[in-house]
Amino acid sequence: MLPRSLLVVVALAALASWAWRGHVERADARALRNLAQPGDIRMISSETCAWCTAARRWMTAQQVPFSECFIERDARCQADYQALGAQGTPTFLVRGQRIVGFDRARVADALQLSRPAGR
Repeated sequence: MLPRSLLVVVALAALASWAWRGHVERADARALRNLAQPGDIRMISSETCAWCTAARRWMTAQQVPFSECFIERDARCQADYQALGAQGTPTFLVRGQRIVGFDRARVADALQLSRPAGR
């Protein structure tokens, strides 16, 4: 049987980890909202992609402006996906830069690096 003090340490570590993830998620959301303008982020999705659904839900819940197209429904979307040489969905176009997969930090970095003057 584990000593009570070890259980307390494990519980505190789990709580701290949960709190830190929440802090990071809020910081990511704030950064994306501050950097992104309508038209800056385009998500190329698939109807059967669970990661696309998760990204869509997160971006919508956090009020990050983005547009989305589906490769199964939209011929232009499919053509863009193929032209990009993308290997999976979601594929993001962030001010013209391709990002495969949903990585909030990479999206924020792309927005920051390509930030137009005056923003």
